[in-house]
Amino acid sequence: MDFNNPLSRTALLTGLDGLERLSSARVIIFGLGGVGSWAAETLVRTGVRQLTIVDADTVAPSNINRQMPATVNNVGEAKVEAVRRRLLDICPEAEITTVCGRYTAETAESFRLDEYDYVIDAIDSLADKALLILRATEAMATTAHSERPTTFFSSMGAALKLDPSRIAVAEFWKVKGCPLAAALRRRFKKSGQMPRRKFRCVYSDELVANHDIVESGEEAGADTAMRYGKVATNGSVMHITAIFGITLASLVIRHRLGRLG
Repeated sequence: MDFNNPLSRTALLTGLDGLERLSSARVIIFGLGGVGSWAAETLVRTGVRQLTIVDADTVAPSNINRQMPATVNNVGEAKVEAVRRRLLDICPEAEITTVCGRYTAETAESFRLDEYDYVIDAIDSLADKALLILRATEAMATTAHSERPTTFFSSMGAALKLDPSRIAVAEFWKVKGCPLAAALRRRFKKSGQMPRRKFRCVYSDELVANHDIVESGEEAGADTAMRYGKVATNGSVMHITAIFGITLASLVIRHRLGRLG
């Protein structure tokens, strides 16, 4: 074992065959905020080498408390570019494809989800998130018996939480105590469009109230769930959002290694 190799400690757990499986995985992440950015870093540090990252936003000062790419030196930079630079600093050989845009009804057809082994949802718009869930689970259904099936993992709401011990993983319809999951289920039932396959989510049943210091013009949202087309402005911290993202990455890693039951 060459301990000058950055992945030598990973190989002790995965074996060389496991490293090869990770390096050949094709992953796309939608959303590079406090959750998705840490999922991206975890995957690349663990050996994933083919990653597409999608986000339309730029780094803002309010991102610095929890998002991987955000520093005082890159405020205003596109998040996809800041994350790409960080990932290539970790692994120059990685193939990082960037899409500076949103996943919406207008752009959905430009993403061939069935071309990826793993789709990770870290989107913070309810309408866009619901659409991605429908399309990603459709890709799961259509590729289920193919040589390279698509697997989908999703993050539920990571805001308004302080206790990392409450973070858990469950199948979407079994998630309890999460306003975002409840809002998505209501939306699916009202529309009559349901996810084609079951999928795992990272979530927490904790809810901590915002302090009443929201600036004028911001929308706080009494039920803490995401609005249709707009996210409520809620408090969030890195030790929660990062664990959400790292847990999403762990689902990909364990599934790829055949260790996810």
